[in-house]
Amino acid sequence: MSEPVVDTAAARMRTVLVLGAGTMGQGIAQVTAIAGYVTRLHDVDAARIGAAIEDIKRATDRLVQKGKMLNEARSEMIGMLVASPDLARAAADADLVIEAVPERMDLKVEVLGRAKAAAPEGALLGSNTSSLSITELGRRLGAGARTVGLHFFNPPPVMELLEVVRGLETDEATVTAAVSVARRLAKTPIVVSDTPGFATSRLGVALGAEAMRMLESGVASVIDIDRAMELGYRHPMGPLKLTDLVGLDVRLAILEHLHREVGEQFRPPVILRQMVRAGKLGKKTGEGFYRWTEAGAQPVEGGGRRQLLK
Repeated sequence: MSEPVVDTAAARMRTVLVLGAGTMGQGIAQVTAIAGYVTRLHDVDAARIGAAIEDIKRATDRLVQKGKMLNEARSEMIGMLVASPDLARAAADADLVIEAVPERMDLKVEVLGRAKAAAPEGALLGSNTSSLSITELGRRLGAGARTVGLHFFNPPPVMELLEVVRGLETDEATVTAAVSVARRLAKTPIVVSDTPGFATSRLGVALGAEAMRMLESGVASVIDIDRAMELGYRHPMGPLKLTDLVGLDVRLAILEHLHREVGEQFRPPVILRQMVRAGKLGKKTGEGFYRWTEAGAQPVEGGGRRQLLK
C-alpha cells in the first residue's frame, strides 16, 4: 500500500509535537506556542520537560519586562504549552511532529518512528537535523512523502531563518505546508535539496572549521578571529563564539558526517576533537573557545597552540 499523501492545508494544523526538550527543542516549542499552536513537548527524561517549560516562562517574562511581548500574549503562549511525557498520547492528535534530538540517524528514526505509529496518518514528520539525509530518514520511516527537514537556528526564538529540506520522496504538498508553517512562525523559509550539510550547515561549519585551524596555527586570537568576521563582514557573531553556542560536539558530528560524504575539506580540526574529548563543549558546559558565566562570555586566553598542548 502506498504512503498516504498528507493533507497540506497548513491552516488546518492545530497541534505540534516537539520531540526533545534540549536547547533546540525548547526553543522550537516556544516559537510554535507563540504562533498559536497547541505545543506538546516530549522528552525521555520527564524532568527535562518541566525544566524546559520553566525556562520558556522565564525567557518570555524577560521579554514582557523589556516591552518586547505583551503579557496577554505571554499568558496565551503558556496556555499552549503541554508537558507530554507519554509519547503515544502526545502524538495521537498531532498535525506536525518535529524531532530535535541529537544528530544520530538511528535515534531520529527511533523517536520519529514511535511518534509516527501513534500519530494520525496525515501528520507531517519534520526533522531539525542540520546535516543528516531527509531522504534516508523518510525511507527508514516508511513515510518519505510526508517527511521534511525543518532546520531551525539557535536560538530559535531569535533567529529568522528556517531551512526547509526536500527529500527525494518528499511530496510537493508537504514542502508547501512546511513553508506555510514557517511563515506562521514568523520565520523566513528557504527551500533546499537534500544534500550533505544542506546549504547553511555546509557553509557555516566550513567557516567555523577554518577559524579553528587559524587558531591552531596562531594566526590570531579567539577574540580577533571573531572580530574579523563581525566587524569586517558584518556577521552578528564570530565563528568561534557561534561554535560555542551551537555546541562543539554538534559541530564535530556535522564535520565528521560531511567529511565522509563530501570530502577532505571537512576533516575536523585537531583542536575541535581535543576540546570535545575534554568535555569543553561551549556554552552548555560553561567553556569552549569562551568561558560562559552569567556576566557574559570571555575568550579563553592563550590561543589554539596552548590548548593543543594541554
